[in-house]
Amino acid sequence: MLKKLALASAFALISVSSASADGWSSRQNACSKLPSWQELHDKLQSIITQGGNSGLGFNMWATIVANDGTVCAVAFSGADYKGQWLASRVISAQKANTANGLSLAKGVTPATSAFGARGLALATANLYSAVQPGGSLFGLQFSNPVDPDVAYLQQNGQPNDPATFGKFNDPLVGRPIGGVNVFGGGLGLYDKGGVKVGGVGVSGDTSCTDHFVAWKLRSLLKLDRLGETSAGAGDGVAGVNADPKRPDNIVFDITAGVSASGWGHPKCDGGLVPTSLPPVRPLN
Repeated sequence: MLKKLALASAFALISVSSASADGWSSRQNACSKLPSWQELHDKLQSIITQGGNSGLGFNMWATIVANDGTVCAVAFSGADYKGQWLASRVISAQKANTANGLSLAKGVTPATSAFGARGLALATANLYSAVQPGGSLFGLQFSNPVDPDVAYLQQNGQPNDPATFGKFNDPLVGRPIGGVNVFGGGLGLYDKGGVKVGGVGVSGDTSCTDHFVAWKLRSLLKLDRLGETSAGAGDGVAGVNADPKRPDNIVFDITAGVSASGWGHPKCDGGLVPTSLPPVRPLN
């Protein structure tokens, strides 16, 4: 009897180990078609170096997640992990997870839905007003907490090594971070045909600047295929913004604390305006 129990336990451990290996492999594969750490790092750094992003002019963090929420890359623009707000490392991952988790690809929504079969690209900046008390999504920010083990502990239970933060081997990579963030800096990533492939999150400055930098970063990564195939075609991925060239752009329409659209975000210090951001690429 004891032998049978021992064998059963051994098989169970093998099964769990095998399942864990399969899960890890699956999460690695989820990232295979997304930009590399090097590309994310270099493009983020170029945007910060060039400037003109309004806000405080700080260095920033950026995170890419895959469709299933797996963290694929984490990078920073400064000289080391101490060169930008440390809290923004996890916040950038939160934003990427939120934009990915609340955006939809073209064609997955029923034709009878509010946006038809165009799907919906939803930036984290679009959520600010909706989650305020009395808003249609009040409480959303508490619905999917960050996994503290992923954020702060290695799988062996030991604290993460800060020397790896923002590098190709950042401890967040290959694991789902979770979290919902409801201010600017998170955008869905869209490949040809309006197919959603993940999300990008940026943090480290004012929330408006976070959005502006995320927008420029997504554009440089060429994963902003949300636009119409021709002028006035009406076939791009839908968004809550009235500008079809920038469907998931930040909306500044709050007056006396009330957003006219219900998707508004407060203005921040700085002169950059949303319409100065590059338009999204066409679907094809």
